[in-house]
Amino acid sequence: MKRSSSPFRDNADKPVIWTVSISRLFELFRDITLEFDDQADIEPIHLGFEDAVRHIRERLATERCDAVIAAGSNGAYLKSRLSVPVIIAKASGFDVMQALARARKITPDIGLITYQETMPALAEFQATFGLHIAQRTYVTEEDARAQINELKSAGIKAIVGAGLITDLAEEAGLSGVFVYSSASIRQAFEDALELARLTQLEATRGRSFPVADTLRAKHHIKDVRGESAVMESVRQSITLFAKSPATVLIQGETGTGKELVAQAIHRAHPLIQGKTQAGHPFVAVNCGALAESLLESELFGYEEGAFTGSRRGGRAGLFEAAHRGTLFLDEIGEMPLSLQTRLLRVLEEREVVRVGGTRPIPVSVRIISATHCDLDARVREGRFRADLFYRLSVLRLSLPPLRQRPEDVPALTEWYLKSALASLDVRPHANLHAEISTCMPLLASYAWPGNVRELRNLMERLALFLAAAPLQALTPAFLKNIAPELSASVSDAIAVASQDVLAQEQTETLQQVLQRHHGNREAAANYLGISRTTLWRRLQLAAHADDKPD
Repeated sequence: MKRSSSPFRDNADKPVIWTVSISRLFELFRDITLEFDDQADIEPIHLGFEDAVRHIRERLATERCDAVIAAGSNGAYLKSRLSVPVIIAKASGFDVMQALARARKITPDIGLITYQETMPALAEFQATFGLHIAQRTYVTEEDARAQINELKSAGIKAIVGAGLITDLAEEAGLSGVFVYSSASIRQAFEDALELARLTQLEATRGRSFPVADTLRAKHHIKDVRGESAVMESVRQSITLFAKSPATVLIQGETGTGKELVAQAIHRAHPLIQGKTQAGHPFVAVNCGALAESLLESELFGYEEGAFTGSRRGGRAGLFEAAHRGTLFLDEIGEMPLSLQTRLLRVLEEREVVRVGGTRPIPVSVRIISATHCDLDARVREGRFRADLFYRLSVLRLSLPPLRQRPEDVPALTEWYLKSALASLDVRPHANLHAEISTCMPLLASYAWPGNVRELRNLMERLALFLAAAPLQALTPAFLKNIAPELSASVSDAIAVASQDVLAQEQTETLQQVLQRHHGNREAAANYLGISRTTLWRRLQLAAHADDKPD
């Protein structure tokens, strides 16, 4: 697999990453390492828990390490005891479902053992496929061994879990189904590389950066999908806006892809397009997800002693982390008024002052903001500063809801379903396109209140069920069973259609219908598909309405 060239200038700049594992995860780490050996110096450590901690601490006294990658309980143990950053590889929902599908081929009675927390969402999955999934959690190896013995006594034949769990399960004479996929481990390596890049920026600028929601833009313009005229206009705007350093305000309902478009604008910048993003970070923060005091310190940073519990030496904010790149302010309409004033000053002065500090720090940041609310209305209500609104909206882009571009639904459906199946290593049926076409009336009648995100999530859900039943054809009945919300939408559509028919009937007045049938009320009622009594009642209502004064 060919990967992008290293963003680090030479071997001295290449990050040093250590992978730590004691189970079959060691082999998966080793395989993924080959994909990243041109971007980092990666060394495996075949130890776990206290042995790994002792080994790493001794080496850190004389050696450099930018990040450690581990997983499960081992990763949590290392993270709580090491000073070096620990990236914990996490199994995705897809990984779990795929592992359960493999376990189902062995036995319908399956045990799932996860670290600390169960997965309540599996209840629907096991009910639909008639599985018995016994969920257990563990903290230590002793806990895990006890849970496995308990499940074995209950007749469980296969155990799904991380490497420690599957090893212990096989020791107990059970089938162990490993939960991690290459994609999840690969993502951990990507996160470790990105963390190393930020660490180098810290050293270059002499500051400490926080870990933001997003550290790099993963999406670009080709991910903005849809062949409708309105989506082509959106892509043209992205290309145009990328050439300008001006602020951009993206407006659209929840799920229309506002952050995806923001990342596409960042990636389409002439300095970044087709090149590495090193030195041009994309940093995202949800302004509605944090309390006011926390949002202030996240955005602007703070000096040592600014408040109780502040980090020694202070901490840089997201503006500093986004230097020479893009800061994406999601849900900007939820930002408190007091912070709006500070944000306006940063936009005007191009410098930030940390909380508790007095020294201005120059920053060069492109601001892209997004909102699902009507900011114009909030300005009129006094809930959003007018001067900030105009400063943020030099360039404006409105994203259409999915219901306003129904011609895009078929292609989006097929794309997301095939992508979800591919992530599960499932080959789609040869006639999948035809099967999707048979389901299109059901999908097209739905209003998609969650927009493209809802469609994507539905296809991911559908892929899980198709993967668990490889011989199952995609039919409207099967789709309705997986997504009952679509059936409700059909009922709503029928009700609306009935109202439309009634309205259409009434556009041709009852008197005109009677005239067409020469005053024969029975013939007129049959023509309208109603009883003579209903016809009489409507004639009375119409006569009453005509008698009303203007």
